[in-house]
Amino acid sequence: MLPDGSFAGRVSIVTGGSSGIGEGIATELARLGSDVVIVARRQEALDAAVARLAVHGTRIGTYAADVRDRDRVEEVVADVVATYGRIDHLVNSAAGNFQANPEDLSQNAWRAVVGIVLDGTWNFTQTVGQHLIQRGEGGSILNIGTTAALIGGPSTVHSTAAKAGVLAMTKSLGAAWAQHGIRVNVMTPGPTEDTGAMTFLFGEEGQWEEQVAAIPLKRMLTRQEAADASAYLLSDYAAYVTGHNLVIDGGRSLGRAGGVFSG
Repeated sequence: MLPDGSFAGRVSIVTGGSSGIGEGIATELARLGSDVVIVARRQEALDAAVARLAVHGTRIGTYAADVRDRDRVEEVVADVVATYGRIDHLVNSAAGNFQANPEDLSQNAWRAVVGIVLDGTWNFTQTVGQHLIQRGEGGSILNIGTTAALIGGPSTVHSTAAKAGVLAMTKSLGAAWAQHGIRVNVMTPGPTEDTGAMTFLFGEEGQWEEQVAAIPLKRMLTRQEAADASAYLLSDYAAYVTGHNLVIDGGRSLGRAGGVFSG
């Protein structure tokens, strides 16, 4: 964990911040002193998350938005700047995924997931990036990746392709925006406890055990571990790190380790 106050005076936006890894990161940023704005599609989920985040005493804002809607994204970013005076950090954690045989994917299913994961990440990244460049004080952006983008995801080709695009985007922007003092990185988690994605993707009997069997360290990542790594990449302690993909998966992507890989 970073020292208390590491993000004091900062303003952070976290998409997908009402649950899972996104909420874990938002919680850690609030604990470290940042005002946090969480974005998700359902206001009721946002309201529930606020009650959990508010215990840290910083300002917590919410916006119901679909990250695929560019006009809404621009509206949200403009309102955050008007309300909080600035944006320092962005976390792109909003995602969509499900398992399917590639040959059975419909065009609508492909577009829905690619739209959320790749287009949505771009919408927020470019819009916040424009603000950071105009303000001229730098900032940091963190995208959430997947090990499937590194080694393949046979049952989630739509999400895998989109996350691979996010990785390429990150490296490209890490180089392009360094001149503005803006760092852009990826945190790639392995299977993570207490996330809806794991329950949704691997909810059938025996599938969790198969996932753990494929991890050399023989356990799943915790949300706190994911949040700690993310906070580091966003923080001034990582001031010389940009365009980097930090993989924290217990060795899962190093090989299939005798287990079953899916997604």
